[in-house]
Amino acid sequence: MRLLALIAVSLFSGSALAQGTYSTVWEPVCTLGANAQAGCEDIRAREILDASTAPWRAIGRVNFASQSQRSHCTGVLVSERHVLTAAHCLYNGARKRWIPPASMRFAAGYQRGEYSEFSFVEDYRLAPDQGQDGAFDNRANRDWAVLTLQDPIGQKVGYLPLVKPEAQPTFVAGYPGLRPHVLSRTPECVHRPLTKDVLRAICPVMMGDSGAPLLVQTETGLAVAGILSRIAPTPQGIDAMFLSVDLFAVTAQ
Repeated sequence: MRLLALIAVSLFSGSALAQGTYSTVWEPVCTLGANAQAGCEDIRAREILDASTAPWRAIGRVNFASQSQRSHCTGVLVSERHVLTAAHCLYNGARKRWIPPASMRFAAGYQRGEYSEFSFVEDYRLAPDQGQDGAFDNRANRDWAVLTLQDPIGQKVGYLPLVKPEAQPTFVAGYPGLRPHVLSRTPECVHRPLTKDVLRAICPVMMGDSGAPLLVQTETGLAVAGILSRIAPTPQGIDAMFLSVDLFAVTAQ
């Protein structure tokens, strides 16, 4: 139960996140990383990827825009028209309502203002018990969403298969708030199960990485073992919670 209490920092933030400007919102992450004196250096040290090339272009930014808010999360194509991301990204906590699909866009292979392919979001599906009465259910295994795109852009940029998380090396690729305009990957993040469907790992991730895939290198290429849900800064590093693909493998097909 102590871990669940620690993992209390949402990865979803507002306009400062979208613009990549340093904000006090990030202070819990930037002051309690693997080295308290290094600030956000663990995030800055992540390897920058060429998002315009395969297989990285299957990962992209899920962008949200309204008159009062501009923000982003990370998503990954798992079929020609389906993108996995975190459910909390789709919820406007200030207004206590779900963001309509019409306000969402997915930019595959996003990199410094450009992208490989782009699509509007047609619809999205949540966990069966998520979003009842219009509220956000904060239980860990409810924090996932499958976006359905208007266009089958996965035909052009490719998409990643799902794989059950085993005891293999994993890492994360996403768009952290400190570098929201480039795709970057973490070093290996050693994961272990918290519950049947929830994994945890010490991993340099932060706001903006929400929904980012936990990736495995298989014999046939990269595969998605889970998605990033939430974090808790600790003196040992960023304690990250991931949702296993076992939760949404059927829905994503």
